[in-house]
Amino acid sequence: MHPLTHLAIIWAAVFVAVVGAKKTRLTPVLFFLFMGFALVNTGILPRESDQFIREFAELGIIFIMFALGFDESTDNFVASVKKSWGIALFGAIGPFVITYLVADYIWDDINVSLMCALAMTATAVSLTMVSLRSEGLQSSVVATRVMTSAVIDDIGSLVAVAIVVPIAVSGDAVTLSSVAVIAGKAVLFFVLVTLLGGWVFPHPLKGWVAKIPFLGHYGVRHMLTFDEGRHATLAILLVALVVGLIASYFGFHPAIGAYMAGLIVKEEYFRFDRADRSPEVDSVYADTRNIVEKAAFSWVGPVFFVDLGAKIIFEADLVVTVLPYALALFIGLFVVQISSAGLAARYTGGMTWHQSLMIGLGMLGRAELAFVVMDIAFVQNEILPPDAFFTLMITAFFLNVAVPITIRWWRPFYERAENPP
Repeated sequence: MHPLTHLAIIWAAVFVAVVGAKKTRLTPVLFFLFMGFALVNTGILPRESDQFIREFAELGIIFIMFALGFDESTDNFVASVKKSWGIALFGAIGPFVITYLVADYIWDDINVSLMCALAMTATAVSLTMVSLRSEGLQSSVVATRVMTSAVIDDIGSLVAVAIVVPIAVSGDAVTLSSVAVIAGKAVLFFVLVTLLGGWVFPHPLKGWVAKIPFLGHYGVRHMLTFDEGRHATLAILLVALVVGLIASYFGFHPAIGAYMAGLIVKEEYFRFDRADRSPEVDSVYADTRNIVEKAAFSWVGPVFFVDLGAKIIFEADLVVTVLPYALALFIGLFVVQISSAGLAARYTGGMTWHQSLMIGLGMLGRAELAFVVMDIAFVQNEILPPDAFFTLMITAFFLNVAVPITIRWWRPFYERAENPP
C-alpha cells in the first residue's frame, strides 16, 4: 500500500472517530484505537505500517505531549500544588500498587509489572475535563483539583518512565549502580529543563545570565514575536522538538521532552514590548495555541492512536484469555482509584465528602500518557507480551467509559450538596 493511501485511510478513520466521540461524549482516543483495530483486522490496513506512517505517528505523539504541556498554566499549577499534592500522590500510589500486584501475579515478571503499573498510573485529564464540561462543572473547584493532580501524576509518571524504561530495555539485572546512573541522567535532564524554564526562556534576563553574550540579549520571546509573530508556531514547535531531542540524547523518549517543553512555555513569551501593537498581534498566543491543539488532536496526533490500535490483531483465544485479567484489573483500579484519591482529597485537600467522591471519579480515566507508555513498552521495546498489552487496552477502555457515566450519576447528589435548599 502506498504510504499516502495509508495516511488517507487513517485520516478518514479519524474523521469517523471524532463523529462517534461527539455523539457519545466519550474521549476520541477510544475511537481512534478502535478504528485502527477494525481497519487492520478487516484487511483494509496492512499489519506492518510503512516507515513513513511510523515516523508520522512518532511525530504525532510528540505533538500531543507538547500540546498537553502547553495547555497547562504553570502559574496555576504551582498555586494549586499545595492543595493537590496529596490527591496526586495517593491517587497515583494506589493504582500503581494494585496494578503491579495484579500484573506480578499473572506474568511474574518485574519489567512487565512495572510497565503495566506505570501505564495505569497517569490520569486522563482531557477525558475528565470533557465529562465535567458536559455536566457544567468545568469551572468548579473539583475541576481545578483534578487537573492539577493529574498534571502532577503525569510529571511523576514521566520521571518514572524515564528511569524504568532504559533499565527494562537493557535486559540486565537491576543493580543499585544501574538505577543510580539512570536516575542521575533523569535528574540531570529535568534540572536542564528547569534551567531553561527559569533562566533562559524568560526575558528580560537579570543577574549574571544577562551578561552572557547573545543569550543576554535574545531569547524565546524574540523568536516568537519575530515578524509580528507570523512564525510563532514554527518557533514553538522547534523548541518542542529540540527539547525532545535533548531527552532522546539522555536516553528518554522524545515525548517526555516535548511535554516538559510545553509546560515551561508561558503566555507572556508571546507578548510584544510595543505599546501600540494591533489586535492581530495580541492574538499570536491564541492563534499559536489553536494551531498546536488542532495538529495534536485533529490531524497529526490521532495517527499515533490509529496506528497503535492497528497493532491489536484479533485472536479469539487471546481475548478469552485476557478478559478475566482485564476485569480483575478494572475492578481493582476502580475501587482503589476512587478510594485513594477521594480520601486524599478529603484529608489532605480539605474537600467535602461529595467533592472528594467527584474527584475520585474524575481520576478514573486513562488516555494519552497511558498509551504512550504502552507504545514504548509493547511496540518500540517489546517489554510487554501481547496478552499484557491486550489486558491494559481493555482495562483502559473500561475505565474511560466509566468516567462520564459515573460523573453524570453523581452530579445530582453533588449539586444538591453544593447548593442546599
